Amino acid sequence: MDFGWFWPFGMAFAGAWFILALLLIAFWIWMIVDAAKRHFKNDIEKIVWIVVVVLGGWLGALAYLLVVKMTNKHGLAKK
Repeated sequence: MDFGWFWPFGMAFAGAWFILALLLIAFWIWMIVDAAKRHFKNDIEKIVWIVVVVLGGWLGALAYLLVVKMTNKHGLAKK
């Protein structure tokens, strides 16, 4: 069986996964930096979110994005 025709498609598929992985890592780092710079009500809340993002990987970063970043652009501190 000759799979020589599959080679370009396999490389494109691997390249797409590589780009997706790089984007997820960049997103994860972006959320870590945002959590570290954001003003929370107290330092414990900041530490908890940083731990969630770091240990949760891109899923923790997605949770942070949905719960904190999209809910309140300036942090969770009430004015």
